[in-house]
Amino acid sequence: MSPGARLRAVLTPLSVLGLALAALASPASAAGGTVTAPTQLFNGYRHCSADADRPTHLNTRDGLVVMGIPGTTGDSPVTVRYRIWPVTDPAQVTTVSRERALPGSEAPATVPAAAFADGLTYAWQAQTVAGDTASERSAPCYVTVDNTRPANAPTLSSPNYPPDGWNQGGEPVTFTMDANGVEDVTGFQFSWTQDFPVIGTEIGDHGIPRPVDPYTDTTQFKRADAPGGSATLSLVPPRGSGVMTFSVRSLDRALNSSAATHYMFRIGSTAPTVTPAVPSPEFGERTVFTLRPDAALQSTSPVVGYSVRIDDRRGGTETVDVAAEEDGTAQVEIALDGMYGTFLEVTSRSANGWVSDAASWQINYDTKPTVTSDTYPENRSGGGAGVPGTFTFAPKAGDVVSYTYSFDGGPETTVAAGADGTASVEWTPDSDGFHYLTVHATTRSGVQLAERDYYFTVS
Repeated sequence: MSPGARLRAVLTPLSVLGLALAALASPASAAGGTVTAPTQLFNGYRHCSADADRPTHLNTRDGLVVMGIPGTTGDSPVTVRYRIWPVTDPAQVTTVSRERALPGSEAPATVPAAAFADGLTYAWQAQTVAGDTASERSAPCYVTVDNTRPANAPTLSSPNYPPDGWNQGGEPVTFTMDANGVEDVTGFQFSWTQDFPVIGTEIGDHGIPRPVDPYTDTTQFKRADAPGGSATLSLVPPRGSGVMTFSVRSLDRALNSSAATHYMFRIGSTAPTVTPAVPSPEFGERTVFTLRPDAALQSTSPVVGYSVRIDDRRGGTETVDVAAEEDGTAQVEIALDGMYGTFLEVTSRSANGWVSDAASWQINYDTKPTVTSDTYPENRSGGGAGVPGTFTFAPKAGDVVSYTYSFDGGPETTVAAGADGTASVEWTPDSDGFHYLTVHATTRSGVQLAERDYYFTVS
């Protein structure tokens, strides 16, 4: 197994942390070194429990993976042998082995599902074997088999966002989840997407699992207040308005999941307003925008800031954060220099973490230069092969300082604009027929404006 952690998705779920057992036996001599009982014992990728009164609850429908690191002072592969039995019938032993196990690394083996009965508690031990020499066995690990998922889906309700009608947004949603009469439910998994990620465990160096209590992840798990009990959540929805669906499923001690319960409710818009200082700002001008919070949202939880996404309509975007005044308003100055216009998208952020839906504002500009030619008028015939023609460029928007042009897709040439923003170039066609000119302007601030295509026929 290569060094470094990797994530293994397993159907066997996680559990609370326990202590891996060290070997309790005296070493046995073998060719190439001595052997001792395996250490770092895990079952179902969860810690071994040495307490018979507190066994690890596991689902064994696909068998049970047991593992330990072989105890050996040599560097040759060895065998790790596992024996497992019901605690009520120690004579009913099942044995599995992992041959050619590498010293220093976990040696997993799978006990088949047929060896288990739902609801029974089992003990298992591990032993290192090198040739004809075997170590003492490890202290027992205890597992209770739970292959039965919770029979009922949980109940789910919200006192402040009822499912009928539209609700005013701004306040976190309170959800109450209940096990619905299933006594071995210990917690809940929840989602805003109606999907529930597989509960897995990380595998570290040398194949050693790193079990983590899933309930430490408060973004999707909540422990019940008691077995078969309930839990309460207070959550900000993933978006500011619209139809929301919140999903919950129950989990038992083995992290078997119930069917899901879905709760649908509606939130009205809480978007701010976006107002420019002048109704139709000129291209290239720096314009001040006033941002105002939704009044009902402001009264629920004061707005403390805004996120402003600026799209220059030529593929460039920028997002700026703006702090709000005490009354929830804010101002932001934006240069409107997108070659086709500028699009703004603004959301507000309240003190309690609520993020509103987005308000938008946009303006469109035509920044293509004008092109005129007496000799070669646009979309018409004129001149002739070898007859020079003058083409005049004039700006439609912006403080233009130059034009970049090419004829018939040839090399580009840049010409400076005059004080009035115009420029003229002379070009002589070398053949009759269809020809075209492509030109764009550049502003003093270095912004490239939209490209203009000019078509004409030489006759």
